[in-house]
Amino acid sequence: MAKIPLRDGGPTARIAVIPGDGIGKEVTPEAVKVLRAVTQSARRPLEFVEFDWGAEKYLRDGVTLPDGAVEMLRDEFDAILFGALGDPRVPSNQHAADILLGLRFKLDLYVNARPVELLHDRLTPLRDRTQRDIRLIVFRENTEGLYVGVGGFFKKGTSDEIAVQEDVNSRKGVERIIRYAFEYARQNKLKRLCMSDKSNAMSFAHDLWQRVFKEVRKEYSDVDSRHLYIDTLAMEIVRDPGQFDVIVTCNLFGDIISDLGAQLAGGLGLAPSANIHPGRTSLFEPVHGSAPNIAGKGIANPLGSILTSAMLLDFLGWSREAAILRDGVRATLLKNYLTSDLGGDKRTAEVGDWLADFAAKHSA
Repeated sequence: MAKIPLRDGGPTARIAVIPGDGIGKEVTPEAVKVLRAVTQSARRPLEFVEFDWGAEKYLRDGVTLPDGAVEMLRDEFDAILFGALGDPRVPSNQHAADILLGLRFKLDLYVNARPVELLHDRLTPLRDRTQRDIRLIVFRENTEGLYVGVGGFFKKGTSDEIAVQEDVNSRKGVERIIRYAFEYARQNKLKRLCMSDKSNAMSFAHDLWQRVFKEVRKEYSDVDSRHLYIDTLAMEIVRDPGQFDVIVTCNLFGDIISDLGAQLAGGLGLAPSANIHPGRTSLFEPVHGSAPNIAGKGIANPLGSILTSAMLLDFLGWSREAAILRDGVRATLLKNYLTSDLGGDKRTAEVGDWLADFAAKHSA
């Protein structure tokens, strides 16, 4: 998958680590292990500082994001490596909303980048499709839409209850994510960009997307751009994923279509993502959740977290090290040195150890 280095690639970097809940506490240490191996051997060390923000802290102390946390992350760290949030003991998932959505909004991480790349032909459920056919990236607007929490209840709990959820779209927010997607396509020599909305039903919010898209695309005549309604896009990405290079869409639709894409490429266990504001502290997290049903069993798949770490390295400008991590993941798939969800018999730490060894050898 093509990349845009967003930092200067300096000699060291400070990384905040938030493992979170469930399997996040199992896969994140493996990602850190592999990152240490690939950067130490290349004499480009990272400094890691771990924070215990998650369900345990919330249940113990009533704290989600501590006072001053956002400013500290913004001012003192280059990037954030995130695990997963979600715990059945917190049915409202309040801590997850406060921490993850809070960081996205307060750090203004307006780009949610989700690559969809098939790394081994056997992993896709689509018949007769190969690695050449499934290689695209979804850019999801990450700070607006239905996720901002504007709305409320009227007569809650009664037979007359009304629930209202507002879809918030600003011209600034729409334009900057569309422009980012075009710039990504241009810089990485990707010829096809698709903007997706539901403007035939959402005649105000997505009329804005339509108008901004038509204006911005005039500046990028070198990119073949088109529009599809989100339902049509969902059908087309299953019918022929090879027709897409770059997809850009709103917060809700991006969440959904990127998960669909992840399934076409082998499942959420292989799905990385980045929450980016170019040039600022940004957050990197695997797409999978905390999976409390398998937490603590040592069988969680660390590959999504390690591919996410490769995106973090790209962000830092360390493209060689990022490529080594991706090559390592491909090698584990070829050797079937995998956890059970991908057909292997290895434990989480065994896969992490193998990849750390691979990274050290190939970065020396």
